[in-house]
Amino acid sequence: MERVAVFVDAGYLFAAGTKELFGRQLKREDVSLNCIAIRDELRKAAEEYTGLDLLRIYWYDGAPPRPTPQHAELARLPNVKIRLGLINSQGEQKGVDSLIVTDMITLARNRAMASCMLLTGDEDIRVGVLLAQEYGVRVHLLGIKPAKGNQSNLLRQEADVIHVWESSELEAFLSKSSSLEFSELNRETDILLVVAQEVYDSISGERADELLSKTESKWLPSEIDGHLLSRARDVTGGDLDQGEKSRLREYFRELLKARG
Repeated sequence: MERVAVFVDAGYLFAAGTKELFGRQLKREDVSLNCIAIRDELRKAAEEYTGLDLLRIYWYDGAPPRPTPQHAELARLPNVKIRLGLINSQGEQKGVDSLIVTDMITLARNRAMASCMLLTGDEDIRVGVLLAQEYGVRVHLLGIKPAKGNQSNLLRQEADVIHVWESSELEAFLSKSSSLEFSELNRETDILLVVAQEVYDSISGERADELLSKTESKWLPSEIDGHLLSRARDVTGGDLDQGEKSRLREYFRELLKARG
């Protein structure tokens, strides 16, 4: 029976996936991975792309001296096999590329797979693609948007078919860890509250009383609103979104109400 094997470079998945979802690459400890969901998404994609049943999913990652709880959870799942390289002193994974290439060649030579789906961006995997193709294996390269910017051009040229995952697929299994979300919320809230307090302290008592009389309308004079937004931009290093603007204005109004 012809089957499809899946090869996953976890380093690429986390780096490109978090950048696409959150606008920046997050540290591993700040990311939550739903192991069952990623297994199911990979299987679904591989079978849909190739029309073949799954052989198994190979998950490649760098590891500290011993496997992490996440590695152990993945290893316990049916149809998932974990292959671990090393992590050097700079936090870079080592030995992962050679593991992927070795498995691709072995499965291709033994006719264990007719097609494979490869999730990576590393040019060093290109030799594995070429050799697997010589044994008749069709290679489906899966990238993460914007794949042209985070995958080797030479690797993309060698693939038989290219597919790209976007945020809608990534959201099914990647999210910020609860500790990171709590930290970001507290940090953001504190900054906006500090800005509101700073602007409030800069106005005279008479002006504050005048503004207090108008707080029920939730309207702020343009010079006050502009001062709030300008100061927030200076402190945060960028423009606030609509939700942040509303929260900043509400903080300011609450300070006025506390005066009364």
